[in-house]
Amino acid sequence: MKTFAQPEPLTDAELDRLGDFLKSCKGGKAMNLEELDGFFAALIAAPETVMPSEYNREVFGGEMSEVVEFSGLDEAQEILDLMMRHWNKIASTLYRGEIHVPLICEDEKGDLHGNDWARGFMRGMQMRHDAWSELINDEKYGGSLTPMMMLYHEHDEDPEMRPDPIPPDKREQVIAFMAAGLMNAYEYFRKEREGDLGVDAPEPRRTASKVGRNDPCPCGSGKKYKKCCGGATVN
Repeated sequence: MKTFAQPEPLTDAELDRLGDFLKSCKGGKAMNLEELDGFFAALIAAPETVMPSEYNREVFGGEMSEVVEFSGLDEAQEILDLMMRHWNKIASTLYRGEIHVPLICEDEKGDLHGNDWARGFMRGMQMRHDAWSELINDEKYGGSLTPMMMLYHEHDEDPEMRPDPIPPDKREQVIAFMAAGLMNAYEYFRKEREGDLGVDAPEPRRTASKVGRNDPCPCGSGKKYKKCCGGATVN
């Protein structure tokens, strides 16, 4: 079995840098850090692989060439590297059988809600909805997803979809159960996922090397950088 060095988690400064960049994307539809964390968690736990060329549109809120403005190749490299490092940290934590603590951001009052994380997780599930239906419909293990669904539907426009009011002390429990539910989902699909990859252990995604304009775009689209993400470079 191969072994890989454990990736270092992003520092607070790096998380702020990534979060600020996402806020700067055109259209205002890019994910925030909390939603991105939940989204990546669902994609990593999923029974089927989803490539960056498919999911980056969800992360940035549209086609990267239309909504992302990199100041140059160095910034493009920096942002994509931060995303890959965060992905790798979640993946390695779950693979080791450890709980990934959801990245929940405080609101202006310092309170933690978890709705954005649940929203990101559900968006990740929707990218492979049919594959996730096995767990959703499993009478024994389907309850692992209940905490995510509670927070996802907490403010639903349809009153029938909303759970009972969640007091602060119970919200902490729901968020803890959400972390446990992620671990359960990851383990539920482990054999199927690793069988699909055809390896004993999933190799963390490599940090992107220096990208030239004629090199393949690091987002995974298969296009040249200058014809893909590089098309948004302003300088």
